Amino acid sequence: MKKKISILGSTGSIGKQALEVVDCLQDKFEIVGLAAGSNLEEFKKQIRKYNPEFVSVKTQELAQELKKDIKNKEILWGNDGLVEIAKNTQNDIILSAVTGLNGLFPVLAAVDKGIDIALANKETLVAAGNIVMNKAKEKNVKILPVDSEHSAIFQCLASRDFSNAKKLIITGSGGPFRNKSLEEIQKATVEETLAHPNWSMGDKITVDSATLMNKGLEVIEARWLFGIDYKNIEVVIHPQSIVHSAVEFLDGSVIAQMGLPSMHIPIQYALTYPETFEGIKTGTMIFAQIGKLEFEKPDLEKFPCLNLAYEAGIKGGTYPTVLNASNEEAVYAFLRGEIKLTEIYSIVYKALEQHNCIQNPGLEDIIETDKKTRIFAQNLI
Repeated sequence: MKKKISILGSTGSIGKQALEVVDCLQDKFEIVGLAAGSNLEEFKKQIRKYNPEFVSVKTQELAQELKKDIKNKEILWGNDGLVEIAKNTQNDIILSAVTGLNGLFPVLAAVDKGIDIALANKETLVAAGNIVMNKAKEKNVKILPVDSEHSAIFQCLASRDFSNAKKLIITGSGGPFRNKSLEEIQKATVEETLAHPNWSMGDKITVDSATLMNKGLEVIEARWLFGIDYKNIEVVIHPQSIVHSAVEFLDGSVIAQMGLPSMHIPIQYALTYPETFEGIKTGTMIFAQIGKLEFEKPDLEKFPCLNLAYEAGIKGGTYPTVLNASNEEAVYAFLRGEIKLTEIYSIVYKALEQHNCIQNPGLEDIIETDKKTRIFAQNLI
């Protein structure tokens, strides 16, 4: 029987690669719903190819535009459209690959219906990890990580009892500015920042990779996914992107997950879990050709955003919500050419500094904090 899935963010980098996985395993999947942002031309092709029962776009105006060419379907839109697709009980699993806090609401809607989540939207757990994970536990829903690092940790932990894990080692390539000076980073252009040496990702996460904020967000996400204390989560720079992450166990052994840098692998692992199939040909890893694997500590002077994320995560409450919202606003301002790359840190720092934290926040607290933080950040830009 085919696994029925919906993909939220189908025209983004992760969404398109997920559909390539579906194409490779056509006998394993059936597309129930697709949701896109504003790339209508790409979305039209997807709708015609996969014929999903449910479709949604970012705004009502885009929905009206899409309706001119897609006449045989109801076109949903906005957050309500995402939620409507996610909570449909035809779904066996949804892939959440939308950006920002918009991913939280469809994830909660799906979890409430007992539908498993393949999670590529790290902001969901950064901003509201306690709420999401408690709800998932209550509903016996699997949250399956799509990020390569968390997928790697998940696979390493599968070999042993979770309670035997002592430390998580999250690897990162170091981004395009690993070997650049602070002065060079201060002058970085958008084009230079988006030229990631190893991975093909969306613009927002690529900028986060350049500032190492992505590693900080991953640390917070790992805390919620795996229940490991922050002091036992270590970030290590690994420029070859072959070791995707590792786990040290109580007996001193370390298990790492390795592979060529391809997002198809963790996407497929999440979608087919607990089964494994031969998938997209990503190439064979030939150790002799790799030569050597390098590991180094992150340079926190050049990449201070990583420390901010640790501090926000440790303080807890609504601090991670502020971290996420202010970073998102600052990243998009940088992509629009309104600020320098290094000003992202300054904006996030000031947003965290002025925040009056709410411990054990409810969903309304998170939504309100996110809204106020965005306004504060926008006023700094």
